[in-house]
Amino acid sequence: MVYRVGELLESYSMIAPAYMVFLVFIFIPVAWSFYLSLFNYSILSLRQPQFAGLANFIKMFKDSVFRVAIWNTLRYSLGTVPARLVLGLALALLLDQKHLFGKNFLRTIYFLPVVTSMVAASIVWSLVFNASEAGLANQMLKALGFPPKGWLADSRLAMFSVCIMSVWKELGYVMTIFLAGLQGIPPELHEAAAIDGATGWQRIRFITIPLLKPTTFFILVTEVIGSFQVFTQTYVMTGGGPGYSTTTLINLLYTKGFFEFDMGYASALAVTLFLGLLLLSWVMRRAFRAEEIVY
Repeated sequence: MVYRVGELLESYSMIAPAYMVFLVFIFIPVAWSFYLSLFNYSILSLRQPQFAGLANFIKMFKDSVFRVAIWNTLRYSLGTVPARLVLGLALALLLDQKHLFGKNFLRTIYFLPVVTSMVAASIVWSLVFNASEAGLANQMLKALGFPPKGWLADSRLAMFSVCIMSVWKELGYVMTIFLAGLQGIPPELHEAAAIDGATGWQRIRFITIPLLKPTTFFILVTEVIGSFQVFTQTYVMTGGGPGYSTTTLINLLYTKGFFEFDMGYASALAVTLFLGLLLLSWVMRRAFRAEEIVY
């Protein structure tokens, strides 16, 4: 019995640091956000938070900028997640070929943007999308005979430009996860299908894609959650503009919390985003049913 207790204490002591980090940096801030969302509180005020009930949520849903931010966040998510999934899978299939020369080098090249600082990458892409004729994107348009565009200065093109940069930045991550999924598919299945006369496309369609369902589900959920939390690239490249054309939910939350110091409203935004992502993840899990896949 004494040995059993000692073994349990040893086990708990080993996982305690991880739980302490989770408790201090995730659980307590989340719980504090739920609490503050029900209060009017300015971070600069010396007064105690004033209970406001659901007033912050009512104010948020009546706010036209909030509706614009939701629409922009959805546009960003739809503009990046499907592109990353399709291009990431295509790259993974290409770089999973047995006899492809230099595939390890190519995998490294495609993964490099993932480990690059988002701020640094955003600054570089701001130069690429510079509205002047010196911008690389406009030079390419000029070479093709098209007039220059105000990529980040035009409200119709700003979100599109941010999406291009974001797809480039995270494509290597999606490719790597798909590559790991492809390594888990038994090669005997492809060999048997080839003997039966299946073409390369038929093997991808009827073997690879169905067996990658759990991997695809994982990437979809993490990418959707990540896309709803987009901030750095929109903040650095456009500052949320022109106007509110690239203001996302996190941009709005940052503005309310750290420029206007309205922590109650910012907490209501955080709670709404948290609950929305929780619901969306549950819906995707129910729709995908990835746990039913058996090799």
